[in-house]
Amino acid sequence: MSRRALPYRRPSEDVVRTEAWLLVTDDGELPLPESLPDWDYQMDLRLRRNVHVDLERARSEASLPSDAALTLAAIWTATGSNLRGPAYRMRLASSDPGEVEITTHLRGSDLGGVLILDTALVLSEACTSSRPPAPRRAGSVLWSDRRSLRLQGDAPQFPMAVIDFAKTSFPDGAAWHLQIGGNLHGATMGSLLLLVNEKNTVTATAFQNAAKPRPVDRVVLSAVYADIARIMIEHALHHEDFRDEAIFPDDALGATLTSLFHQLFPGSSINDVRLRADRSPSLFSSELQAAVKIFGEV
Repeated sequence: MSRRALPYRRPSEDVVRTEAWLLVTDDGELPLPESLPDWDYQMDLRLRRNVHVDLERARSEASLPSDAALTLAAIWTATGSNLRGPAYRMRLASSDPGEVEITTHLRGSDLGGVLILDTALVLSEACTSSRPPAPRRAGSVLWSDRRSLRLQGDAPQFPMAVIDFAKTSFPDGAAWHLQIGGNLHGATMGSLLLLVNEKNTVTATAFQNAAKPRPVDRVVLSAVYADIARIMIEHALHHEDFRDEAIFPDDALGATLTSLFHQLFPGSSINDVRLRADRSPSLFSSELQAAVKIFGEV
């Protein structure tokens, strides 16, 4: 197993002691699980963890002067949205006790896929008084750890918004509408948007309760997800660029549609399924219902 060798001295791993990341909910706190299968883009995440840094040892073992400024930082990265940003940042002075509580609030609309949480102890600013092999550049990482949280399974998810359809061109009585772009090489996150009619309280409430759905919410969500899958597959099959031999970037709409296609029709070619859909649209609609397991577990 290879290890990354840095061109400067780092302190021992135990100069930083961490407690587990905690998920903060309305019902209290719980250890961060491996996955959140009921997560959706309207669900923000509140996270917390305690960290203790032995500042004196960290500086000494890295051959840094006793007054070198260090910073404890946390960075989040979401693979589904390809976004990342700072979750927390605190500069640690020489007089600080080294006890830090990291708290952060992440917007669900920025997330998706796998959420990666990186915590790091870094040199706050350039240290010209240190000598090799001590770190000298600002941002030099002295310690780090990583924790991952899967926010969704293999089923595609994308941003959504709850709006009043009466103020749009959509039919007032419609419960939801999926906007989908025509460029299969465009980014998925910018090509899909699920709009939910706030006046349809049954559907809007189901999405509000998505983290802890009631039986009626599960039925509604199953119907919505089945309809979304139908729209996406039909959109793909009507697109001439959607072919078995087509290659799309990982974050592109075409890749998302291809992944969904093979999930619903494993072992089938795009051409064969397209022919079945053209020959018997009504039968193909029933095939899609069976493939998405409508009214099964969401």
